[in-house]
Amino acid sequence: MGQKINPLGFRLGTTQSHYSLWFAKPKNYSEGLQEDQKIRDLIQTYVQKNRKISSGTEGIARIEIQKSIDLIKVLIFMGFPNGLLESRPRAIEELEMNLQKEFHYDYGTQKLKITIKGIQKPYGNPTILAAFIATQIKNRVHFRKTIKKAIELTKREGTKGIKVQIAGRLTGREQARVKWIREGRVPLQTIRAKIDYCSYPFRTIHGVLGIKIWLFRDKEEE
Repeated sequence: MGQKINPLGFRLGTTQSHYSLWFAKPKNYSEGLQEDQKIRDLIQTYVQKNRKISSGTEGIARIEIQKSIDLIKVLIFMGFPNGLLESRPRAIEELEMNLQKEFHYDYGTQKLKITIKGIQKPYGNPTILAAFIATQIKNRVHFRKTIKKAIELTKREGTKGIKVQIAGRLTGREQARVKWIREGRVPLQTIRAKIDYCSYPFRTIHGVLGIKIWLFRDKEEE
């Protein structure tokens, strides 16, 4: 079971909570999901265009959306938010204006509030690590060297185990391959284990590659 289901969905209600918190009538549920996806896509596009550095580690770890009757709260968790805020001091105001223009929040009963937060251990987040690996591979660094460097960064954050898998036309070969490296324990079948997971596709000159990362860490870490 641990190999056949998304580790985050497998642990909902135990060690994992939803990234979108709201209620809707059944007929409006799909519209709410599509709206959440559009919000995340717009924020991702804005951050990629306006971040100050390009190492990948200053990217978005996750986006949480909380909706109530009169307020929509968007929490953006980033590895190093200063990379965005230094280049765009009015980033929050610009994001709010873009989303209000797209979804007409100002003209209805709902208001929008965006908050950007930095995570305590950025290299202990799988999405940040995957973005770092993708950026290094795009810069022509060998994938094995990049993965080993990412594992070293993760160990400094005190994680108990990590598994990194990368698939596609590695090093430009004609035949696609799947390579993976594991360090420490990654108990995928244990529901109470705090497993963080991400699937990160990205495009290179040789085609699309895919990165999957599983991180095993303590429950109290964030």
